[in-house]
Amino acid sequence: MGNFWQHKRVFVTGCTGLLGPWLTESLVRKGALVVGLVRDRVPMSNFYLLRLESQVIVVGGDITDIPLLERTLNEYEIDTVFHIAAQAIVPTANRSPISTFESNIRGTWSLLEATRKSPWVQRIIVASSDKAYGEHEELPYREEMALSPTNFYDVTKASGDLLARAYHKNFNLPVCITRCGNLYGGGDLNFNRIIPGTIEAVFRGTQPVIRSDGKYVRDYFYVADAVDAYLSLAEHIDQSSEVAGLALNFSNEEPITVLDLAAKILKRMGREDLEPKILGNASGEIRKQYLSSQKSRRLLGWLPRYTLDEGLDKTIAWYRRFFAERNRLSD
Repeated sequence: MGNFWQHKRVFVTGCTGLLGPWLTESLVRKGALVVGLVRDRVPMSNFYLLRLESQVIVVGGDITDIPLLERTLNEYEIDTVFHIAAQAIVPTANRSPISTFESNIRGTWSLLEATRKSPWVQRIIVASSDKAYGEHEELPYREEMALSPTNFYDVTKASGDLLARAYHKNFNLPVCITRCGNLYGGGDLNFNRIIPGTIEAVFRGTQPVIRSDGKYVRDYFYVADAVDAYLSLAEHIDQSSEVAGLALNFSNEEPITVLDLAAKILKRMGREDLEPKILGNASGEIRKQYLSSQKSRRLLGWLPRYTLDEGLDKTIAWYRRFFAERNRLSD
């Protein structure tokens, strides 16, 4: 939308994760003044590889620190908030649910409470997840379906989702919620995930590892499409009362099994000889879960720009550069 973001004052939480650096970089290019919340300095994060620390205001601290959040929103007169900070690793949530509750639930209500008290904030995007739905027999998942998760991580995302909508309902807070398919793209340093893990295995010349039986079905959402989705949703809060308070799905609507996804990556990298090692020890996860994004397409006019194959090609290219640079530095 033209120069919508020119001179906007934007607060991004979680700006050193997977989505955060790409979203921050896009906002900077569009002329926004960006303030980023950073808890831990992760040197190999895309945030630092893109040298964003020299292009944005960096606030050090934790998403649960309400006085810090209030100070940041008021001192920098923030008008737009993208809340994407979270503990996003499912096995970590299973091992350490309390720390995940702190980050994902307390962190969300802390941010919402701080924004409620700010006279400047005009639009807030809160990241939920497809995991918030829990398990349903009907596919694909649509926004009208109940949130009924039972796994720890999934429960935290549903809780944040519900909190955001409650703040909209009770305080008329200008908030919207994103529920995205499984994000992937350059900059994901959690190599336990199937896409970066398979790519890393190829560079090492080893078998990629699949924790499940390989038959789980998901949709995979390229990070550049997620950036477009977040920006489009934030822009529409200004235009349409129909959008404020809603939770919307975003997906490229290309569901695929984990095993087929790994095979697709191996083929694109010319290493089909590296047959995946299937552990079959994933427990408690939903076997089939993917989204319909028809509502966001209708309300926002949003469309994904990348097919799964195109997104994978760009992701593989990013990791080629990443591993080449890492090897150069270690020589």
